[in-house]
Amino acid sequence: MILLEARNVTKRFGPHIALKNLNLTVSQGEIVCLLGANGAGKSTMVNLFLGFLKPDEGTIVIAGRPVSDDLRAARARVAYIPDQVNLFPLLSGVENLTYFAELAGRRLTVGEATVLLVEAGLNGEDATKRMGDYSKGMRQKVGIAIALAKQADALLLDEPLSGLDPLAANDFGAHIRLLRDAGKAVLMVTHDVFRAREIADRIGIMKAGQLVETVDARAVESNALDRLYADHMRGELR
Repeated sequence: MILLEARNVTKRFGPHIALKNLNLTVSQGEIVCLLGANGAGKSTMVNLFLGFLKPDEGTIVIAGRPVSDDLRAARARVAYIPDQVNLFPLLSGVENLTYFAELAGRRLTVGEATVLLVEAGLNGEDATKRMGDYSKGMRQKVGIAIALAKQADALLLDEPLSGLDPLAANDFGAHIRLLRDAGKAVLMVTHDVFRAREIADRIGIMKAGQLVETVDARAVESNALDRLYADHMRGELR
């Protein structure tokens, strides 16, 4: 089942065309990574799925239903993890999770919140520590737990690996793959070609608001993907 879909989407900001006639799908149990330079339109795509922006042309569809039909229902189907998960530094991981879960309409006990944080990869002892003492990798795990609590069908990740050390990035990728295996659809924006290949099922390369190529992550070697990406960025492939 296709959970996220962009159909012939164009988005303009004044004279600038951020997205041009873009088509994209992400199915249940699939991770799609979008690569591209700054300004390629990757984050614009995420914001369209979140309903923060509206397409000038085309249709954004979540779980078979246009977002424009019912924005609130569409947002209930997705969870968002940005590059910096904004949480309350004086509250613990458990307290942050219970608060954000309640905003999404779900009340959690301390025990339930702790279980979700552990499922997201956080140490049970750390769950009671103040967020101000967390590393970025730990905060990202709280973001995963918030997505689990929301019981979203699809995850939208905007540069979630930025600033993570290699071990934390490996850990984050492993948990995202577990969510994929549980049937979630994942759309991830990243600049990290190596991690994209490690995490994704499909990789889309974006340039100037267009999806210029899509490849099967399992069918391309890291060096070949790196060359392909570089060639598109230099304009050697059209």
